[in-house]
Amino acid sequence: MGRFAVIGAGTMGSGIAQVAARAGFDVVLRDVAPEYLDRGLTTIAASLDRDVKKERLTPAQKDEILARIHPTTELAAVKDAEIVVEAIVENFAAKAALFSELDALTRPEAILATNTSSISITKIGAVTKRPTQVIGMHFMNPVPVMPLVEVIRGRATSDATTNAILELGAKLGKTCLIANDFPGFVSNRILMPMLNEAMFALYEGVATREAIDGIMKLGMNHPMGPLTLADFIGLDVCLAILDVLYEGFGDPKYRACPLLRQYVAAGWLGRKTGRGFYEY
Repeated sequence: MGRFAVIGAGTMGSGIAQVAARAGFDVVLRDVAPEYLDRGLTTIAASLDRDVKKERLTPAQKDEILARIHPTTELAAVKDAEIVVEAIVENFAAKAALFSELDALTRPEAILATNTSSISITKIGAVTKRPTQVIGMHFMNPVPVMPLVEVIRGRATSDATTNAILELGAKLGKTCLIANDFPGFVSNRILMPMLNEAMFALYEGVATREAIDGIMKLGMNHPMGPLTLADFIGLDVCLAILDVLYEGFGDPKYRACPLLRQYVAAGWLGRKTGRGFYEY
């Protein structure tokens, strides 16, 4: 699987492109505007610079990795890819439109993967004529650091596609663990109710934000408290995933905390906007 394409040069897409280029793949990195590509490439260069400083890479190796990444605003540039990984906004309509285009554009044997953290792989696959070759590759943030890829099989995903992605994950230096296509898969089905419960504890005045985070860090050995983690993920993303869980299962235990809805409505989305449960 030599030709690799990533759609979306944001936090996740740029990280996936970096990991693939570092593993020796030539990577087409596509986004809709040059400024998004520039920002993504700047992030990749800064990440590789840290590895050079720590002597994990030589400056020449860094330059080789960057040279393997080919930025473009043209979707047609991905037409020869054998694997396309989509990392755009967490919105079904946007993903469905893109997968329909990719299905028409790419070679028939190409695998189309999505980095979605909660949207149904089966539904995404159903907009294509190749649902057997559609699969979830849910990388964790930050992609260059986190070892896991949650691999999600849609109802129609074939064994051959799954095995190809497991092989690819190994080449990328990742540990792949398989989940079936249910709302939130495994990672967010377990994580989001925990974050939501921490928000309810704050909302109900059980403890301060610092105490809630401190208890989970010091008592449960979590590297980051749940409210800090929610700010890091983005409160809008947390809300979108909780809504997917709530709608997908129809179970009130997944209903989003009203405080979370209020913060998102206020534009307090966490670290990326300078304010969430904490100020940045």
